[in-house]
Amino acid sequence: MWTPRSFRYKVILISIISLIVPAVLSLFIYNYMTKDTVKEQALSNANRELNITSEYVEKLFSDMLYVANFIQLDPKMNTVLKELAKSDVEKESYDHYLLENEINRTIENITLVGEKSYVTVLLKNGKYFTNYNIAEFDPRDLFREKWYKQIEEAVGYESTWIESQPTIFELEKKYNPYQISIVRTLRDQQGVQIYGFVVVTIMENKISEVFNKMEGYDEVMMISPSGKILSHIEDEKIGTPFAYYSDLRNKDGSEVMKRTDKEYVVTEHSLSFSNWKLVSLVPYEKSINKINGIFNKVFLIQVISFILFFLLLTYLMKTITKPLEYLAKLADKVQAGNLIVRSKIKGKDEIGRLSKSINLMLDHINTKIEEITETEARKRKAEFAMLQAQINPHFLFNVLNSIRMKVMIKGDKDSANMITSLTKLLRITIDKNKEIITFYEEIQILEDFVHIMNMRQNRKVSLEMVVDQEAYSFEIPRFILQPIIENSIIHGFNQSAGLITINARIIEETLVIVIEDNGLGMSKEELEELTKKTFVGVSKEDLESKQHVKGFSSLGLANVYERLSITFGPVFNMNIKSELGNGTKVILQIPMKGGKKCV
Repeated sequence: MWTPRSFRYKVILISIISLIVPAVLSLFIYNYMTKDTVKEQALSNANRELNITSEYVEKLFSDMLYVANFIQLDPKMNTVLKELAKSDVEKESYDHYLLENEINRTIENITLVGEKSYVTVLLKNGKYFTNYNIAEFDPRDLFREKWYKQIEEAVGYESTWIESQPTIFELEKKYNPYQISIVRTLRDQQGVQIYGFVVVTIMENKISEVFNKMEGYDEVMMISPSGKILSHIEDEKIGTPFAYYSDLRNKDGSEVMKRTDKEYVVTEHSLSFSNWKLVSLVPYEKSINKINGIFNKVFLIQVISFILFFLLLTYLMKTITKPLEYLAKLADKVQAGNLIVRSKIKGKDEIGRLSKSINLMLDHINTKIEEITETEARKRKAEFAMLQAQINPHFLFNVLNSIRMKVMIKGDKDSANMITSLTKLLRITIDKNKEIITFYEEIQILEDFVHIMNMRQNRKVSLEMVVDQEAYSFEIPRFILQPIIENSIIHGFNQSAGLITINARIIEETLVIVIEDNGLGMSKEELEELTKKTFVGVSKEDLESKQHVKGFSSLGLANVYERLSITFGPVFNMNIKSELGNGTKVILQIPMKGGKKCV
């Protein structure tokens, strides 16, 4: 049941509002901004395609320039051509014949690569060299061309581009009615006197073929600075003026231009080798059809996705919030005092964990109620029993002291000394204010402990100590060395005699304690097991059964390692070394800065 004030109702309402508002807003902004984006994309596409076309056209012109440059600037050809330009056409020697053949071969070689071009080298004395058959065209007719006087007035080595004109080669006239040429002058060493010309010609259709590959365009053309069409897909328009030349921006790029009540995307791109430019026209509607189609599909997908997501969200929110409603009803029952009810919701998510926590809480409350009832009943009995069983520690020490005195009176000094050592151990054990003691006090504990242990067994254990004077004042937790000594006596010597050496010294502000025995030692496998249990942790089974590896108990060592690690932190280090038959060595490295030192 949904009510306007329920948490479930609020979550679903907020989720729906959070979905609808951004979706509607984004669709509105999308529709508003799409118009400009489509226009920008159309202009960008047109500009990119014309740039690609211009690269192909400039490649054609570059090949023409390469041929003209080679003939004009090659030192060997220049030398030969200058010599032939000075010779008499009527009186040719065999040497001249060989030079002419060499020039013709060179011209043919340099035009093998790239598009087909017609090359003419025309000297002023009437001598000529070509890569075509002169039956197609007499090169000397070039002297009568309109551009001839213009070329003679050219300065230095500049190129003169000849606009499209009717083809002069007979075999090309049928299929290629127009040609485009570049002319260079051949000059003497000083660059003043003209002794000939280089003319490189290609058919105009090489350029219009590139235009043909641009699909969807109404017109693509190459025009001169005066607006004359130099190349076009339709041959009839070549040589005619471009009707909208005056409307062009004379700037590379694309723009939308209105032409006869219809909008066109007009793109311009200047050619680098000449003062000509490429112009393309495509109807604006046609240029944006594909882009609009993509945007419309995206818009439709967004609307469908929104509807589907809205339905899915409603269903999921209803499903997800249903357990919350169930838990709310359960909480009402608990509030009414029913502690028997339990949640039936299972899962690993937050709601599942909450359900489990509620069940555990109810179980815990019931258990606590039972425990409190039982504890209160036993509390008074326990307090009374504790009062009866309590023994004053001072009374215990006084009794032990009285026993020791009676034993000494009877002359049993060993038993008296044993009781003295036991009294010291009991006193340090019971005293809660002696958690931290000096290393000197720890050594005294060890001496008393070894003394007691020697009284228990027939064969004695010797204790040797080599301690720096500074080490005595260092403070450590009490009973740190005792478990290690106990391991050596019980497990290392196995009721036999032996020697335990304690070496303590200060090395680079670190207290290094080495406890070494000459007992049974351990194998490599046993040492690995002991090390693992000491430094990683002792399992619950080991604690209950008090099992240990042969040679050393891991329980006492783990306790030592844990207490020192807690006291001195990660800078504390403990190492265990042992070999079977060669005893065991335990090394403790305690940083002086990490612990306490008495002055």
